Amino acid sequence: MRTICIMNHKGGVGKTTSAVNLAAGLSRKDKKVLLIDLDSQSNVGVSLRINSEYTLYDALTGKIPVENCIMNLAKNFDVIISKENLTKAEFYLSQQQNANLILKKMLERVSGYDFMLIDCPPSLGILNQNVLAFCKEVFIPTSTDYLGYDALMKMEKVVEEINKNYRHDLRITKVIPTLFDRRNKVCKQTLEDMKSHFNGAVSVPIRTNSKVREAPKYGKSIFNHAKSSSGADDYQQLVNEVLEMGSLRVTEEIVN
Repeated sequence: MRTICIMNHKGGVGKTTSAVNLAAGLSRKDKKVLLIDLDSQSNVGVSLRINSEYTLYDALTGKIPVENCIMNLAKNFDVIISKENLTKAEFYLSQQQNANLILKKMLERVSGYDFMLIDCPPSLGILNQNVLAFCKEVFIPTSTDYLGYDALMKMEKVVEEINKNYRHDLRITKVIPTLFDRRNKVCKQTLEDMKSHFNGAVSVPIRTNSKVREAPKYGKSIFNHAKSSSGADDYQQLVNEVLEMGSLRVTEEIVN
């Protein structure tokens, strides 16, 4: 199972949009996906118009097993949502021993998926530290402007610190340029800077598209909302890239 946190401590970069559409796209390719919302703003639940009796907070605080929080949304597509009470989890975890490993140990019990995608809040609190200590990969959606690039470089340093402090091997395996406008010189220059620094890890840019922004209003992924849009094309290319990465990894393991 590939464990991927989707993270950027800068908000407004299309993080949840990328998480939802990547999860939906992978599930449509016959990959079993679990999408976990780690943000108390409940953006995943809002974007997909879903609700659940149990949330991630209930599992984190030991009220119920994490498996009981999983709800099926569609074929191959399961979700664990969060609500506002997740804000209390930071305090709860801070009172526990080995607070930075509680979520890690909980998620290690989950199996049966090809992909576990975790949509993370724009912060560097205990919850995100837990996730970074658990996942093997991090995808960073980032706007194609100066501030987006600056936040991306800071995220690189965060990953380095996590690996050092936890003796971990978390890797930035995909940078997802978002809000891309090919007519804008800043967007094009920022994209080139990303490609230069993150050799081979930068995905197809996700172009600015009204259909992508509309989809959450209808509780749908871009594939269900506007399958012929440029947004659907871009996210489909991203899905294909992610699947190709997995194939290359298997080949490398066989060779080694």
